[in-house]
Amino acid sequence: MPEAGAPLAQPMRLLVRNVVKVFPGVRAVDDVSLELRRGEVHALIGENGAGKSTLMHMVAGVYVPDEGVIELDGASTAGLGEQRTADAGIAMVYQERSLVGALSIAENVFAGRQPVGRFGLIRASEMRRQTARLLSELDLSLDPDTAVADLSPGQQQMVEIAKGLSHDLKVLILDEPTASLTINESRHLFRVIRRLAAQGVSIIYVSHRMAEIFEISDRVTVMKDGRVTGVRDTQATSHDELISLMVGRELVFEADPRRAAPEAAVALELRDVAAAPVSSASFSLRFGEILCLAGLLGAGRTEICQAIFGLRPIQRGSMVVMGRELRPRSPAEAMESGISMLPEDRKESGLFLDFDITDNIVAANLDAYSRSGFLSRPAMREVSGRYTQTLRVATPSIDRIVGTLSGGNQQKVLLAKWLVREPRILIVDEPTRGVDVGSKADIYRILRDLAAKGMAILVVSSDLPEVLALAHRIVVMAEGAVVGEIDAAGATEIAILELASPKAKRSDNADQEAA
Repeated sequence: MPEAGAPLAQPMRLLVRNVVKVFPGVRAVDDVSLELRRGEVHALIGENGAGKSTLMHMVAGVYVPDEGVIELDGASTAGLGEQRTADAGIAMVYQERSLVGALSIAENVFAGRQPVGRFGLIRASEMRRQTARLLSELDLSLDPDTAVADLSPGQQQMVEIAKGLSHDLKVLILDEPTASLTINESRHLFRVIRRLAAQGVSIIYVSHRMAEIFEISDRVTVMKDGRVTGVRDTQATSHDELISLMVGRELVFEADPRRAAPEAAVALELRDVAAAPVSSASFSLRFGEILCLAGLLGAGRTEICQAIFGLRPIQRGSMVVMGRELRPRSPAEAMESGISMLPEDRKESGLFLDFDITDNIVAANLDAYSRSGFLSRPAMREVSGRYTQTLRVATPSIDRIVGTLSGGNQQKVLLAKWLVREPRILIVDEPTRGVDVGSKADIYRILRDLAAKGMAILVVSSDLPEVLALAHRIVVMAEGAVVGEIDAAGATEIAILELASPKAKRSDNADQEAA
């Protein structure tokens, strides 16, 4: 990373001055200014709905500002549009990938602007050669002819960056770049960011993850309700100050001292369960407890939860739910046994984004609101209003379309959808992925309060600080098997990672064989 403060002495690369963007009913960006120097890594943070994405879409040429000025190296970018803005040197890597899976890496990198010969024919060999050079610059040993669909999320992220580098890249915007990356892929991304910054590329880094902000950025701009609330040199600020600028209130992330009673009954027990690709999973969960499943990407955490919820067949072993053996063949069977599950991807698998809040909240429990074959709208609205208030969903009305809510509020609606069933066992896969720090604190509070009232909660999280903050006990998985268990009171990130590594699993198995 460049020497602390060095980028601030560099020439101005991007200037955003007094920018405004208004959509029907909302002033999304209100008189915002931002300065970006050559070679600077500038973090942009704020709660969902703060205006970050709208601002970045204006910088990238997707939206046109209603007021204000955006200049790149002193020249206005007004009216250029997305493609011409990219040609001018501004590239944006979106949280939702813009690549076409069926096309090759090379075809994606040069989509819409392939090199052509004299007769207008695409020069495929030249396109592959240029792509290979770009991939080499990013330390990627990939064949340019590989289909993007065959790549990992981290590799796809790098292809997006290669696409930006195929222009004369001056500004790179990264929107939640590590949301779906493994630890190693994130480390690789950080190395690439530092190298690009050292070469003079200016980077805007949008993220909810505070640890990354302090690791990678030179300065940070904070937004709230469409306005800038502060700009800080990263090394001269603190975690608490940035949170205060974002949300205006104190948030609590420390571990909850409340624990399940020693005599609490076992709600769920797995005994050597196999459900491909999971080869062996054994653990128990008590009422009043939050048990976190930790491990690296591909360890089998989501898959074992799917097996518990009847989404994946159990091939071997036994599962006992509240003292009764169960092998659910469908989610309906699991739900009848008192189990609810929030999926990892709320948009694809959890919510009906084009429906309103009420329709989403009652979707998993329609029988409870049916009268003589007809749905009772007043009953549906009553329960929707009650859970919206209890979970503090920020919305002007329960008639609001869920797709228009922020990520954190969508997650709360998804949680309400399953809580209306009053489950005894709640499975939550990646509870705070893609949500802001304020919503994260709210979700922690909700889960802790549910456990304190006796609910048994099983959480899957790739965020180790979150695991340490939420869990009473931690079960670690690696390569499709449970490899260890840690009491959260004495757990550390290092201890979890040591267990989660495939090497730990092999060593553990070897010790058992020797015994």
